[in-house]
Amino acid sequence: MSQVRVLFDDEVPVHYGFIWVSASEEDLPDLMETRAGQRNGLCGAAVPGVLSLVTGLHTGRVPLTVQWHDTAPKLDPVWEDVVEVSFTAEQCDLGLSSFQDGFDLTLPAAGSLRARFCGTGMDAAHEQDTLMGEPTIDRYLLALWPAAPAPDEVVRQTSAIAAYWHQSAQDLPLPTAEERGAQASVEAEQ
Repeated sequence: MSQVRVLFDDEVPVHYGFIWVSASEEDLPDLMETRAGQRNGLCGAAVPGVLSLVTGLHTGRVPLTVQWHDTAPKLDPVWEDVVEVSFTAEQCDLGLSSFQDGFDLTLPAAGSLRARFCGTGMDAAHEQDTLMGEPTIDRYLLALWPAAPAPDEVVRQTSAIAAYWHQSAQDLPLPTAEERGAQASVEAEQ
């Protein structure tokens, strides 16, 4: 059985319905770029060292728990929408950020990880759009564990908003070799 450590458990303020996981809040990629070439649109991992997490709620606070497991955890049936991606953490000290807010996130180890992003209540939160002080509607779990790289996957999809984001990711064109080379040159200069 996988042992679990809770790394973060709090409400995160969101605006435009996204949360970043990265080593730096500066120079974050375009949100859609993080999903290019993926099957899922809820957890973007196409840009090395960055995860972009999509929420149903546009503006307000959403509960988020981040867990560390030593092996792949069992999937809890409570989660309505579940996706998995591979993620390489180059360092243990990361951050959660959303719009103007940031939180520290320290991983027990860096390296090749699997990330499972789970959500529930996404359609109801999307329909509400904005919550200012009212009880939260949607909630999320990001589970991380050491694992070899593997393709991203939609494990479970029940909400219409998740289906929309999955289709949006699949409709994105893959960057050309020229675009990847130009981006690598820009990053090398920084």
